[in-house]
Amino acid sequence: MELALVIILVVIALAFDYTNGFHDASNAIATSVSTRALTPRVALAMAAACNFLGALAGTEVAETIGKGIISTPSGTHGLVVVIAALIGAIIWNLITWYFGLPSSSSHALIGGLIGAGVASSSIVLWTGILDKVVIPMVLSPGIGFFGAFALMTAILWIFRHSNPGKVTRGFRMSQSLSAAAVALGHGLQDAQKTMGVIFLALLTTGHVNENDGIPLWVKISAATAISLGTYSGGWRIMRTLGRRIIHLDPARGFAAESVAATVLYVMAIGLHAPVSTTHTITSAVIGAGATKRLSAVRWGVAQNIVTAWVLTIPAAGIIAALCYGLAHLILE
Repeated sequence: MELALVIILVVIALAFDYTNGFHDASNAIATSVSTRALTPRVALAMAAACNFLGALAGTEVAETIGKGIISTPSGTHGLVVVIAALIGAIIWNLITWYFGLPSSSSHALIGGLIGAGVASSSIVLWTGILDKVVIPMVLSPGIGFFGAFALMTAILWIFRHSNPGKVTRGFRMSQSLSAAAVALGHGLQDAQKTMGVIFLALLTTGHVNENDGIPLWVKISAATAISLGTYSGGWRIMRTLGRRIIHLDPARGFAAESVAATVLYVMAIGLHAPVSTTHTITSAVIGAGATKRLSAVRWGVAQNIVTAWVLTIPAAGIIAALCYGLAHLILE
């Protein structure tokens, strides 16, 4: 029974990773596609490849998810808790994808772990959540907004006397690199969260020790799942991020992507913090767009997105708690 649950959990975790890929495909490529720097299929192929490489670039975030959110019970009970958390995150991902809202798959997973942990009376590591989740969750959108605003302001000043056509062509080419950088950061952040969950399941059943590294097969399977999900596309959310918030030009797209990628790398490698790629790039897009004029940003759309952000952790947590109750009755 326990081995069967481990296999089921790994399959569900990779399914979550796949939904994470198509849900967050827009993070890396929406601005590049909307400015016509890249065609949609080329952009998706590039994002999928960079997601795969980014997923293999480190394990810091995976270790935070695997050890720093909840302390799961051993055996079958612990597996049921993690399965419920994953199902809660997947359901919330599908709901927000259906409505075209770029919410955070990362926070859906964290909310699912918290909700299932509370419902099962497991130990929730609130201090770790505050340090590694809540504080970065608040800081990263602010850094994304003000960083992109500042960078775009500098770009406008530096190129104020340049030929507009040449500048646009130059930044359209540069967006290929900045979009790749965001995709690499997305893999570095989001695929590692699935690795962390699978590691948590293996730790629960005694297949690994707490001080062991992430097994290679876990890294490769998570990297592959998120890459396939990314290549399948997430057109509903892509339209929201690329066009409905604000119409970006190549220079503003480059500024937003460059700042977002920097935040993702610093948070993952420097602070080991699982931040939301979605929150970071969306706030950077708004910050870069606001340099046109504040009224150029569709604040009503932005308000709906922020509402989804606020609801993600509690909503995914409630769904996961309900899933735990059902799974507990069936499997235990």
